[in-house]
Amino acid sequence: MKQIRNQKVEKRERRHRRIRAKVKGTEARPRLAVFKSNRYLYGQLINDDKGVTVAAVSDAALSEKKSASASAKATKTERARLLGKALAEAAMKKKITTAVFDRGGFIYTGRIKAFAEGAREGGLLF
Repeated sequence: MKQIRNQKVEKRERRHRRIRAKVKGTEARPRLAVFKSNRYLYGQLINDDKGVTVAAVSDAALSEKKSASASAKATKTERARLLGKALAEAAMKKKITTAVFDRGGFIYTGRIKAFAEGAREGGLLF
């Protein structure tokens, strides 16, 4: 069983390396990187020129803050959309309007797609 899991992880990491060879974030247009675990989703805007994270949000942090609110009862996909909007708001506060999307080797469907759509709804262009 362990070998199969490692194969899946290695395939995703290979896809991610291929994407990272082509996608680079700058100060004017940072990289919007997404990572998903089975339980949480993480998103960050990264300036690769300086190697600095400009803004970051995570599902884990939101669920801790709003444990009693409606977002804690939302599905993972709904939370992903809210997380995308939250990252877009953080980007707008720092006067960032465009980004390049780095899906992290994950297939563009489900939570990854919902996150991207939420970020677009929040005003980020990519």
